Amino acid sequence: MAYALHFAATVLACWLTAQVLARSTWPWHSPRVAIVCWQAVGLAVGLAAMGLPMALGLAAYDLPPGSALVALFDDLLHDRLPAGVNVLHLAGVGVGFGIGAVLLTTTVRSIHGTLRAQRRHRELLALVARDDPAVPGALVLDHPSAAAYCLPGVRPRVVVSAGALSLLDRAELDAVLTHERAHAQERHDLVLLPFTALSRALPWVRWVREAYERVALLVEMRADDKARELHPESLAAALRRFATAGHRVTPAGALGLGDRDLDVRVQRLLVVAEPPRILLLTALAVASTLVALPISLFLS
Repeated sequence: MAYALHFAATVLACWLTAQVLARSTWPWHSPRVAIVCWQAVGLAVGLAAMGLPMALGLAAYDLPPGSALVALFDDLLHDRLPAGVNVLHLAGVGVGFGIGAVLLTTTVRSIHGTLRAQRRHRELLALVARDDPAVPGALVLDHPSAAAYCLPGVRPRVVVSAGALSLLDRAELDAVLTHERAHAQERHDLVLLPFTALSRALPWVRWVREAYERVALLVEMRADDKARELHPESLAAALRRFATAGHRVTPAGALGLGDRDLDVRVQRLLVVAEPPRILLLTALAVASTLVALPISLFLS
């Protein structure tokens, strides 16, 4: 039972950590560290959700879950079970494996759906997009609304609309292109993938959905920071122009400049504030502990 309590405590700690991350402002000024923390929360809660019913089902063995699973499989192979282990206990172990199967299946389905959407959009771009010497390395869509996005993958594509070209000056356009290339270089699509899968596997859990939204915003802020390194003033101006340009829709499987909280992103670009180093180290230590606990229980 003690191991089940450890897993339950991990779930509770993940929830509390998610609440703190969601309500703090320091992640805005250090998005890379915050993304690592959110990834740790997502991995830990997934492992703990698997481990809790397993630990309850294996309580009679009085062993760490990893060792207890090995002992259970050995007993099943030899057609024996210790006293106190019944069908309900075996069902608990099955529920744990079922949760793992759901998470794995949802992740695979998310990958497949994203890759399929990206492939369809690449085929569409081959038909309707064009090269333009004004934006080397990017594709231009002849559409009047302002849009800029990255289609990630092994061969990423940066796309801007004709409306964006008419909206932005040269410096602002360069800042936008740098932002989109940052998405491709740092594979932010892979950063978002676990949270997409987790939110689909647990759609009724509000804080899981909120975690996806938070990480999606942090990904945009991280790309903003990369663009700000080369274009410290132009990016904020470009975001303001996108904010006033009206509604934009980014295709499925792509990462768009103007999708999320433009006003918040502009404000943070205008105020450079580095969180205290001790705060960042503490956040990373908490994240490491959250992940280490369920992993150690499964490996012991």
